[in-house]
Amino acid sequence: MKNIVYLLIFSALLWSKEETVRIRVEGMTCPLCTMTIKKNLKKQPGVSKAKVRLNTKMATVVYDDNKTDIQQLLRAISEVGYKGYIDENNTNNKEQK
Repeated sequence: MKNIVYLLIFSALLWSKEETVRIRVEGMTCPLCTMTIKKNLKKQPGVSKAKVRLNTKMATVVYDDNKTDIQQLLRAISEVGYKGYIDENNTNNKEQK
C-alpha cells in the first residue's frame, strides 16, 4: 500500500508542468499595489513564484498548470482591483489570448 502511494505521488510530479507567464497589469501606482497583487497571486493553488514590478507594470508568475491556469491568475489580479492582460511576448504559453 505504501508503495502505491509513493507511485501515485511520483506520477503526479511527472505529469505536472511548471509554466511561466508574464502579465501586464494596469492601475498600479505605488509599491503597496505590487505587494497586494503579489500576495493574492501567491495564494492561488500551484503558484510557486510571483514577481510584480511597478516600473514595468508587469507580473511574472511561475505556476503548476495542473493546479491553476492563466484565467485564474487574471481573476486573482482582478479580485484586488487591477486589470491584467497577457503579455504578447510570452513564448512558452499555450493559453495566450
